[in-house]
Amino acid sequence: MESMVTLMNLSFFKDKTVLITGHTGFKGSWLCKVLSGAGANVIGYGLQPITNPSLYHLCKIDTIVKSYIEDIRDLKKLMEVFEKEQPEIVIHMAAQPLVRESYKDPVYTYETNVMGTVNVLECIRLTNSVKSVLNVTTDKVYYNNEWEWGYREHDILDGFEPYANSKSCSELATNSYKRSFFLERKLPVSTARAGNVIGGGDFSADRIIPDCVRSAQDKKDIFVRNPFSVRPYEHVLEPLSVYLEIIKKQYENFDFQGSYNVGPNDSDCITTGELANLFCKSWGDGITWHTGQQEGPHESNYLKLDCSKIKSALNWEPRWDIEKAVEKTVEWSKVFVANGDVITCMEEQISEFWNARYTVGV
Repeated sequence: MESMVTLMNLSFFKDKTVLITGHTGFKGSWLCKVLSGAGANVIGYGLQPITNPSLYHLCKIDTIVKSYIEDIRDLKKLMEVFEKEQPEIVIHMAAQPLVRESYKDPVYTYETNVMGTVNVLECIRLTNSVKSVLNVTTDKVYYNNEWEWGYREHDILDGFEPYANSKSCSELATNSYKRSFFLERKLPVSTARAGNVIGGGDFSADRIIPDCVRSAQDKKDIFVRNPFSVRPYEHVLEPLSVYLEIIKKQYENFDFQGSYNVGPNDSDCITTGELANLFCKSWGDGITWHTGQQEGPHESNYLKLDCSKIKSALNWEPRWDIEKAVEKTVEWSKVFVANGDVITCMEEQISEFWNARYTVGV
């Protein structure tokens, strides 16, 4: 599999030491698999997976990376790992990522998402080996006006609920460290604001696709909480490919550093109900969905990203549209439900995505 994934654009990462925080999560596990296949020396730092099952364990990520199971809030331990491993590239993804959970435990959310980021930045400040940095935040960092056009990178950062707001604070902390410490050092540091990602192996609570898979597995109709809310849905490999492009580009040319929206084309910004329709169609077996009254905290109704900046800077276009993204999510999920070989399915999807993406000359 490694030879299939190590293509021209990923060969940059061969033999480079890449430290990923939050490597035990859904996106982190996919990223570890991609970078390991590219020949990188991957160092992971994160908590034990919070779901059971977890993609991290199912795909045996701990056998292909050097894994530190630690808390991002522990600055001393994090600094020890930086000093020992001397990473050249840092991708910060560790977070408390759930909106509803942030209402239940806002203090933990801010500690993890804000001070966790500050801890990473402080370790980078004190580690001269680091040459390229990416802080992954969220599309929810913007002050949401509930308007119909996409938010742009210069719009106001002021997320509403504790999760979104803590990620806005993470962006601000990153900007402060850039101005105060990293500009003089010519260390490129970017932030990436990704849309709602879907894909095989997400077992999180309170997320539409994991809820769909659980319902389909139990042969029950799907309950959709907010069927009319619009979100920028994309397959997990889409933002990961962009993260790696940003890392590579700014490593080679400092001027590429900045803040970037990473989302689908406008045509793929759809309602949650439309996403559920696509899932039901792809899964088959007569599964359907319904909605109804449900109490819950505030959630935005309308959210889109304007991705003109990254399309121009990196000559980038999304490769898999939303229908393909759902199809690939269902493909992996059905292998899992059937107790099949999810590792091979994951590897084949990575290979298919990268071959499809990079044989077009991007």
